[in-house]
Amino acid sequence: MPPSVPSLPRRVARILRTSLFAQVAVALVLGIVVGKLWPGFASDLQPLGDGFTRLIKTIISPLVFCVVVVGIAKAGDLKAFGRIGLKALIWFEVASTLALLIGLLAANVVQPGSGMNVDPSTLDTSAIDAKTGGGSLPSTTEFIVNAIPTSFIGAFAENALLQVLILACLVGAALLHLGHTKVPQVLPAIEQAQEIIFAVVGFIMRLAPIAVFGAMAVLIGNYGLGVIETYAKLIILCYAAAALFIALLAVALKMLTGLSLWKFLRYIREEMLLALGTASTESVMPRVMQKLRKAGARDDAVGLVLPTGYSFNLDGASLYLSIGTLFIAQAVGVDLSLGQQITVVLVLMLTSKGMAGIPGSAFLALSATASSLGAIPAGAVALLLGVDRIMDSMRVVTNLLGNCVAVFAVSRWEGALDLEKAKKVLDEGKTEAEPDPEAELEPEEGAAEAVVPAQKTKETASEAS
Repeated sequence: MPPSVPSLPRRVARILRTSLFAQVAVALVLGIVVGKLWPGFASDLQPLGDGFTRLIKTIISPLVFCVVVVGIAKAGDLKAFGRIGLKALIWFEVASTLALLIGLLAANVVQPGSGMNVDPSTLDTSAIDAKTGGGSLPSTTEFIVNAIPTSFIGAFAENALLQVLILACLVGAALLHLGHTKVPQVLPAIEQAQEIIFAVVGFIMRLAPIAVFGAMAVLIGNYGLGVIETYAKLIILCYAAAALFIALLAVALKMLTGLSLWKFLRYIREEMLLALGTASTESVMPRVMQKLRKAGARDDAVGLVLPTGYSFNLDGASLYLSIGTLFIAQAVGVDLSLGQQITVVLVLMLTSKGMAGIPGSAFLALSATASSLGAIPAGAVALLLGVDRIMDSMRVVTNLLGNCVAVFAVSRWEGALDLEKAKKVLDEGKTEAEPDPEAELEPEEGAAEAVVPAQKTKETASEAS
């Protein structure tokens, strides 16, 4: 007798119970509805997204430390690790500069701010101070000095990724120097700690739909959908420029590795949707590291390239900054010369490298760029306050894909990529299936009926004997 097919409601229920992608997608839609219908209530849901991000941040530093130490120790070659770091920095600089140039070209062609004729003196700049907390971007010297740890514990407590990377490199180098015979228990202990952290990531990810619901409700509740109409030209331009840049990333990935970016996007669809909902790439960093490792990238390459890219390779932010600078200039009626636009690129090449983890960093970078030009009033940056949050989705997708492509490209460049494994995993479009804890407790329709005859048969046989 053929097995009965579960009813549609049961299949939908099972998908919602077992698929993180489906859960996050539903939460995203619900967040938009709640934010639109009850904006006052939606504004009170901020702790949902913030709490999830805090939980993820607590495990990022120990995870990066474990992955890098294990990667160096297993690779057995500190020079190879140094080559990976150097090649990653070269890739980051080329990619982020390309993003800046695409942004400038797009803004010059489309002219998103032309015709607005804004008087900068009428703008309220106090909101910028509230957004940035009165902070400032570090200088190049400060950025380099701040990357050097002053305390082993402090680097983890402050979640300073570059400091954690340096400590991990030192510990990995020490393990190579001492050899496994002198410290035989250290490396297995770090590997076990790494597995524990990944298990914790799995627990926290169960809260992802709640975080996405809260973050999306707050976004729509605070800004509404009307802001999209007001800044439609700028928003469309930024997203179109990002699509062009991602298409170039896809071409580069195909040429260098033979892998498909679209298949990779399907592979990390759950993480991408979560990053979009929470407007944070940090929220998915542990899971993305895990998936890159399963997709054939070596541990040392993943552990070094991806976390470093979070500080050095903000492609989406670079696109937004270049377009935003020209938008502001056009809105206040300032015509930037070619020399001034070259200055914009040079300034943003520096300021964009110190943005990670700083509140309102985009506005600080824009203000610094405007000040360096001397032709744009710094207060004009306030023009972007209403649209900045809408741009988060573009920045998140572009930043995340840019860093993932960097991992594959640098790994292939260094011979640290299992290409056959990568193609197999991306063709399947998923990692190892997650167990369904309720599958055993909830039999399919018809299963219960099948058990009854079996029990009756046993009872009959017992009576016959």
